[in-house]
Amino acid sequence: MLTLLLAILWIFSLLSSGHALLTKRDPRAALGWIITCLAMPGIGALLYWLLGVNRIRTRSRELQEHGRGMHWLHVDQPPRSKDIANFPDNSTSQPLIKLSDAVTRRPLTYGNKITVLYNGEQAYPAMLDAIEGAKESIFLSSYILKHDQIGCRFAQALIAAADREVDVRVLVDAVGELYSLRKIRHKFRGTKVKAATFLPLSLLGSFYFNLRNHRKLLIVDNQYSFTGGMNIRDRHMAADQNNPRRVIDIHFRFEGPICEQLRDAFMEDWHFATKESRAPHKEVTPPIVGNACCRGISAGPNERHETLNWILLGALACAKSHIRIMTPYFIPNRAQLAAINTASLRGVRVDILLPEKNNLPYVAWASNALLFELLEQNSHIYFQPPPFIHSKLLLIDDKYALIGSANLDPRSLRLNFEFNVEVFDAETVAELTSHFDQSREKAREISLEEMDSRTLPLRLRDSFCRLFSPYL
Repeated sequence: MLTLLLAILWIFSLLSSGHALLTKRDPRAALGWIITCLAMPGIGALLYWLLGVNRIRTRSRELQEHGRGMHWLHVDQPPRSKDIANFPDNSTSQPLIKLSDAVTRRPLTYGNKITVLYNGEQAYPAMLDAIEGAKESIFLSSYILKHDQIGCRFAQALIAAADREVDVRVLVDAVGELYSLRKIRHKFRGTKVKAATFLPLSLLGSFYFNLRNHRKLLIVDNQYSFTGGMNIRDRHMAADQNNPRRVIDIHFRFEGPICEQLRDAFMEDWHFATKESRAPHKEVTPPIVGNACCRGISAGPNERHETLNWILLGALACAKSHIRIMTPYFIPNRAQLAAINTASLRGVRVDILLPEKNNLPYVAWASNALLFELLEQNSHIYFQPPPFIHSKLLLIDDKYALIGSANLDPRSLRLNFEFNVEVFDAETVAELTSHFDQSREKAREISLEEMDSRTLPLRLRDSFCRLFSPYL
């Protein structure tokens, strides 16, 4: 009997190893799972099927296929990207448009208006004004919607809108909820607000602790939409000098056809989380209101391609004069490091702005372990003084901006569900470039000598943290 059991466990482990060998794109991940399966017969294979198999992609793909006939994106109409007369025509923009057309699921749209919102002082009033003026629908998704003063103001405005018979839906990530001792969605109990949790944590039903919805989306009446890197919490009120944990960040308000793409991204997540069937909506596509060309980019473990990674590499390769990167968490992969260094060696100026004091010290330590590779090739790296700066920007040649929720780290590019928008708009890119350059003037440039002069214990600490960079 024992021999039969061992034989079954070995067969199970061998089959699991074969599955990992055939399906894992990263050879390091494949080798790791094969060793785990064979070193711990039965147990290793069980861990592989619980933690190593991406069932998220399969389930999400089914929902997308089911929703294709529902006209969430008016797929029966010609893609706007073909109307190239309205789009930028230069050596930086055209290759990027072609790349994104190939690897994303949404067309580039013309006729949008973008408003840059700095910190909670500008973003929250604009978002609340839109909610209070809603007539048909409000769709809100946030990684963190905290039960604090700001969070409660949003909850009250959402409940009031639902009482006016507005269709109000709120989606909060299950891990993001843990940032608050009291869960804000409890305020929606007994109200007309529809609230859901993304991948709720359960020992029996969910082993997706690492796969989090990091998107920040607000769509009101399909006419106004907001996205960026800002959660909903008091800490983003950056003018409060008495708050030692205040955070600097940027958010964006959109008007125009791009709103439909943000709505589509929300509805994909909503139906994924609630298991509701998709139904066609009756809203008219938002009218042309400006000159900005925009495309919404959904990225995550449910996508067929490593969308953001490919777009980042393409953008870096297209740069002719200047690359500007601002991010709170900077752990680029080998391909991204090579692309940045290649651009620098081509004569492109590379400026990278990072926080001097990170809210996640172990991420900063892992980042420190690789900065020398960029400094050796003449990239310019700056540390921004406190308060902590959570802004995320990629600016290429004063022509192109990539904005949204994703950081330049493995968690954002491989594990999290993220939403970004690529922007071709001279006015918006000029404003963000000015903001970046002003921030750089206040920052401290670091040198290769400074990084090399770290003590041995610090270098060991940083290098040790870098070993865990795929999960930081």
